[in-house]
Amino acid sequence: MSGLAIRPVAAADAPALLRFELEHRAYFESWVNARDPAFYSEQGVAAAIAAAQAAWAKDQAFQYLILEDGRIVGRVNLTAVRRAHYHCADLGYRIGEHDGGRGIASRAVALCLEQAFGPLGLGRIEAVARPENKGSIRVLERNGFRQFGRSRRSFELGGQWFDRLLFERHRDLPA
Repeated sequence: MSGLAIRPVAAADAPALLRFELEHRAYFESWVNARDPAFYSEQGVAAAIAAAQAAWAKDQAFQYLILEDGRIVGRVNLTAVRRAHYHCADLGYRIGEHDGGRGIASRAVALCLEQAFGPLGLGRIEAVARPENKGSIRVLERNGFRQFGRSRRSFELGGQWFDRLLFERHRDLPA
């Protein structure tokens, strides 16, 4: 994992990102709701990248690829940026099915927090995890997130309702 890095998604990433998303589609959809089927094409991914770049330029969201020795192994994002009065964003991440359990998510979240609390000037990051997703909870706790609540039956997937645990991390509070 010595070659692990994050970087903003770029237009040239469309073919590799499409392959990554297609390869792990079923796995991701077991945890989160499915993307629109139109996403799963070169045009769909290119449009998503263009939207991500536009959101970055407007200071609304920051989407990164997670790369290990140049290979896409996941994504980490800061979305729903709220500057006035809050200076916070929502954290999300996904790691390819075969790359989980190796510390990649923990390291990628740490790299993302360096950007959030450094150059991006954010003061608070929020995240959610389903209680049964023990790996994701560990990633957040390893990165200094603290649980501050539980949202009951707040997420529907495949016709079933799930709880979500609410986490936060502050720039200026000890981890």
